[in-house]
Amino acid sequence: MRLAAGLMILLLAGCAILRHGAGESLQVSEIVSAAVLAARAAPEEQRRQLNHAQQMFAAVQDDMNRVRFAALLAMLPAPLRDEARATALLEPLAARRPETPLVQFAALLAAGTAERQRITRDLRAAERREEVAEERGSALRQQADTLRQQLDALKSIERGILEREERRRPTNR
Repeated sequence: MRLAAGLMILLLAGCAILRHGAGESLQVSEIVSAAVLAARAAPEEQRRQLNHAQQMFAAVQDDMNRVRFAALLAMLPAPLRDEARATALLEPLAARRPETPLVQFAALLAAGTAERQRITRDLRAAERREEVAEERGSALRQQADTLRQQLDALKSIERGILEREERRRPTNR
């Protein structure tokens, strides 16, 4: 009887462990579904869902609410997107061990937001380099125009000097 009771307890504990992982997988699936639906929703609905997720996270700062809020911050379109904040929310969770479905999803989402931030920084840097090159090009064009004007002025002066010398020559002869 004791052996049967012990076996039942072990089986129930094993089922609870399996159910816990399955439950977390379902929660991750719900977070993904909600984020996809929010991304496709009208801007007012997106704002409402983001505010709701933020309030839920402020009220209960557990891992699920953290990932739910971060997923919306990462996936909603601008101006609601805040990848820096999403990354800050996800990084502590993504670095955690053991890797549960929630931690794996947080790591995936954090990697995606970090990559988008890097691409955005690279694009901004390229735009700044392009602007600087345009400014330098504009300055060089202005400098070339100034030099051309100075050259034209010198040629005009030279022509004037040559004309005066030619006018003087016949009178001197």
